[in-house]
Amino acid sequence: MLTFDIWYAAYRGVNINRMETLFWIFVPGFAAVASGVLAWFIMQSRMEVALAGLREELAESRGALRAEKAAVEGSLETALHAAAESARRQSFDRFLTELRVEQRHYTRENRMLAQARTTLVLQERMFFRNIPLSDWIEHEIPLDDAADVNRLVRDMTIFDNAVVSIADLPRPKKALA
Repeated sequence: MLTFDIWYAAYRGVNINRMETLFWIFVPGFAAVASGVLAWFIMQSRMEVALAGLREELAESRGALRAEKAAVEGSLETALHAAAESARRQSFDRFLTELRVEQRHYTRENRMLAQARTTLVLQERMFFRNIPLSDWIEHEIPLDDAADVNRLVRDMTIFDNAVVSIADLPRPKKALA
């Protein structure tokens, strides 16, 4: 059986340099630190490459979104302009439908000395709903004996369409007492 003396004798006979021991202790540690720093630099460069790729994709997507936004804004602006124009046209048409013309006419005889001159007096005024927009506009048209009064009224009216004549309005019948 072996005793510890062998080991002790082997230890006594070995000459160990302390600097060499320290060298073998610190070299693996230095190698580990150096490889860690090298791995860190490699990973840092990989991360920068990946980040540059993501930034490129982001820039492309932003450019696409800007182009799409510009297209949508252009079409939206066109649609808003068309809607505003349509609303303006509808409101103007509605305004024009609420304009109306009231017209009345009668004949007037002017007697001077031995002459009797007959004239047609045509009066017109314009209304918006029930609000008069103009005062009565009066025209005097000399009449011949063979003249057609209704044709003259149609020809001489200022306001062309949608003429409402007082003669055409329904009149209440008066009851005789």
